[in-house]
Amino acid sequence: MKIFSASQIQDADKSTMQKQQISSEELMERAATKLFEWIHARLRGTQVTLRLFCGIGNNGGDGLVLARLLHEHGYTIQVYVVNFSEKRSKDFLLNLERLKSAKLWPDFLNSESELPPISPDDIIVDAIFGIGLNRAPNTWAGNLIMHINNSKAFVLSVDIPSGLPTDKCPWNPDYAIRASYVLTFQAPKLVFFLPETGVFVNQWELLDIGLDPEYIQTTETDFELIGRPEVLPLYRPRLKFSHKGNYGHAIMVGGSYGKIGAVQLASDACLTSGSGLVSSYVPRCGYQVIQTALPEVMVLTDGGEKMISEISFPFDPTVVGIGMGIGVDKITANAFAALLKTMDKPMVIDADGLNILAQNPKMLKDVPELSVLTPHPKELERLVGKWSDDFEKLSKVKAFSTHYNVVVVIKGAHSITVYKDKGFVNTTGNPGMATAGSGDVLTGMITGLMAQGYPSLHAAIFGVYLHGLAGDLGVSENGYEALKASTIVANIGNAFMELLRQPEVEQQEEV
Repeated sequence: MKIFSASQIQDADKSTMQKQQISSEELMERAATKLFEWIHARLRGTQVTLRLFCGIGNNGGDGLVLARLLHEHGYTIQVYVVNFSEKRSKDFLLNLERLKSAKLWPDFLNSESELPPISPDDIIVDAIFGIGLNRAPNTWAGNLIMHINNSKAFVLSVDIPSGLPTDKCPWNPDYAIRASYVLTFQAPKLVFFLPETGVFVNQWELLDIGLDPEYIQTTETDFELIGRPEVLPLYRPRLKFSHKGNYGHAIMVGGSYGKIGAVQLASDACLTSGSGLVSSYVPRCGYQVIQTALPEVMVLTDGGEKMISEISFPFDPTVVGIGMGIGVDKITANAFAALLKTMDKPMVIDADGLNILAQNPKMLKDVPELSVLTPHPKELERLVGKWSDDFEKLSKVKAFSTHYNVVVVIKGAHSITVYKDKGFVNTTGNPGMATAGSGDVLTGMITGLMAQGYPSLHAAIFGVYLHGLAGDLGVSENGYEALKASTIVANIGNAFMELLRQPEVEQQEEV
């Protein structure tokens, strides 16, 4: 699913009105009707007070139309017009008159007004500012937003929480609505998925308001939201007459004294994700551990007892995953540097492999093109430098990816896979996956997919999605606190099955 910018959504509105021969007022009526239908399907006339705070632009116009529809269906409502400017949009004024014609008189709020009372039992509809917000709310509007946030009432935001811009962090976090639920039109907003801005969106849902399908399909976006419909076409089914050699031989390089578990988890995940053959390359202290824990995995040992000191393989591997628990000792860094000079295939680099690169930036030029790097936030900062906010972080990662021609997975609640100027936002995963070894599992999974022939970018997008889905399945049985990395590995197969499972409707039709 594409994630459109504010300007692209505005262009989609214009294209829709032109091609469908409808006015902006009719499009507003359509959007507000979708809002009403969503609310009415859940409340069914329940006697609860809905307080609608409407700005004086088109977002406020949506709120006024919604107020009229709620009033027509007998809901108890109170409408407030938030006068934050002298300017009024044409459609706002039109729907204000319609509201008055329906004998519904809103309260007009300005800088001299007292803040209206709000009960925790009320439902707030936030339609103050929309996606066109391009400056900080003024002080009194900000105080109203703080009043709403402090009310403990359920807050339903129209399209986007008021005070939250679409392309940057809020100017003042206190002056942004913390929405209980957001009903957004046609496409999600990037700010829903970033750590610094996603906190203003507890849950969101998409309302399809019928914007021009041709524009939606043909317009390129900087970001895409990755769910099951986007991942399923990436899946490469296995052929009946195939053997393990058809699915690659991956090598997982990592481990040091006390950290053999990292490479063990990665190797297990690599094999469980479908790599035909997997070898672990570890210091000698890891030999018995891997050989005992993973009988399906072959083990190669380094000359060093406690750490890796040189890396060489007796065969040409399909793909190398490296860095898990490997440490950053100088002798290990030198071994990694020597390996890079011999590699001409994309690799997967994680953990201390990334830290070594950050400590030795000249090594980056030897990283094979289209390699996949999987940093957590601190590892990413060491690679690309500090950032002031999430948007600068994305900009830095795009520049880094373009310069070195690599795929970068920004790990987080919504991991984002970046390749050059394009970002792919993941939808699976949960807080239980914030646990030791989870990242090692992801590295193994991406490596395993690349071993089978998935292109680097597809392997990263697919691996991140499958990793999160395995975590979701694991947490459903274990809870957030008890989820372990090994449980994620144990659910990789279930994740594949869930991905490939036919919807119940289709199954019934076949019967």
